[in-house]
Amino acid sequence: MSSPLPELRLRRPAWLDPRVARTEVLAGLVVALALIPEAISFSILAGVDPRVGLFASFTMAVVIAFTGGRPAMISAATGAIALVVAPLAVEHGLQYLIAAVILGGVVQVLLAAAGVARLMRFIPRSVMVGFVNALAILIFSAQVTHLVDVPWLVYPMVAAGLAIIFLLPRLTTAVPAPLVAIVVLTLLTVSAGWDLPDVGDEGELPESLPFLALPDVPFTVETLRVIAPYALGIAFVGLMESLMTAKLVDDITDTRSDKTRESWGQGVANIVTGLFGGMGGCAMIGQTMINAKASGARTRLSTFLAGVFLLVLVVALGDVVGVIPMAALVAVMVFVSIATFDWHSLRTLPSMPRSETAVMLATVAVTLATSNLAIGVGVGVLVACVLFARRVAHLVSVTRTTDDEGRAVYAVHGALFFASSNDLVHQFDYAGDPAEVVVDLSGANVWDASTVAVLDAVTHKYATRGKTATVVGLEGHSAARFERHSGQLG
Repeated sequence: MSSPLPELRLRRPAWLDPRVARTEVLAGLVVALALIPEAISFSILAGVDPRVGLFASFTMAVVIAFTGGRPAMISAATGAIALVVAPLAVEHGLQYLIAAVILGGVVQVLLAAAGVARLMRFIPRSVMVGFVNALAILIFSAQVTHLVDVPWLVYPMVAAGLAIIFLLPRLTTAVPAPLVAIVVLTLLTVSAGWDLPDVGDEGELPESLPFLALPDVPFTVETLRVIAPYALGIAFVGLMESLMTAKLVDDITDTRSDKTRESWGQGVANIVTGLFGGMGGCAMIGQTMINAKASGARTRLSTFLAGVFLLVLVVALGDVVGVIPMAALVAVMVFVSIATFDWHSLRTLPSMPRSETAVMLATVAVTLATSNLAIGVGVGVLVACVLFARRVAHLVSVTRTTDDEGRAVYAVHGALFFASSNDLVHQFDYAGDPAEVVVDLSGANVWDASTVAVLDAVTHKYATRGKTATVVGLEGHSAARFERHSGQLG
């Protein structure tokens, strides 16, 4: 006799599958190796010790693996956050920077509770394409410094690394091609005794574990005044980059992420990172592409292991990691930039609407000019809104007829808001119309108080000539908005 209650089955985690686990472990190792020079570089950019960036990358990756809403996405110390906190570190020191990171994490949690993640639906595709293309260019340009004033052997090494990364997947996908490139080029460099720039040249690696501590700053209003602007910058820049990256991974993996969870997860990760003396961070798009696109990772295990491997590599195996040639990591990042760029967007440029192209180019240009993806996306969204409003403003039509009673009837069709309603006042023949005029809005929607003010201006112009203009046809929210504001706006 079968039980009337349905059988409850716990979903088995995907990473328990041996094949998936192998992919996740190897992907985490590749990301950890790529994180080391980047974290050191971002530490220098922020004006702090390399240990601060490395510990931040460890804590961000480990914490976000549990709290984040987008599996397989990598969070760590980033250049965007480094740019935000650098002035604070220079003027007030590391302890104030750490306090700002903790406060920034608190702000991110509050923004998540306020529903900031829902704003992602207002980012158009053209901004997303511009974001991706600008990201690819920034990743590539960041590698140029490693290709200038270097021994000539660096160039064939980078070429060999790219050849391995592009050709190995045609033979086997059992091991991530970027990891093979790093191992092969490292063994070749060491065995041949070549004197090439390596990871050890980028900065001193830590020899101990991070420890938990509160920032050594006075808990006063003055301290809050100093760190608050930087905390807000950390919160907004970090969330924007993280949510945009999550959307990008959604598209790559054909899965959906929890943007609200990702928002507060980033906040929790930054709070923990600050308590361990890190410089804060957010989603790293380049490393995420290595993890999800180049290495095929899909679960939280790869994110967690990236952080763990990073700590093990820099603390326990620092001497080994230090001899990895930068040429190998440059090859990996160049591959990531090529794979990230949306080449299809170039082929479709001639057939795309000019407004869409303008938005995409504006996003790319501002991002490259500021080296800040968040500012580029913000400007792209602003340009898209302005062009959309301009386009919609021209979709309003006004038709004049005369009814059986001899009244002039103006039928208005379209969406009426500040951009489209400004010219509405000039569509009426105030001097030539009869004593009674009907403004029929049954085919229109009133979206803001600016439109109500314009309609009031129309009726007033007729009234000054001793004529009566009546607005009819409004329903629902349009009628409620008109009744609430009509006659109140001056």
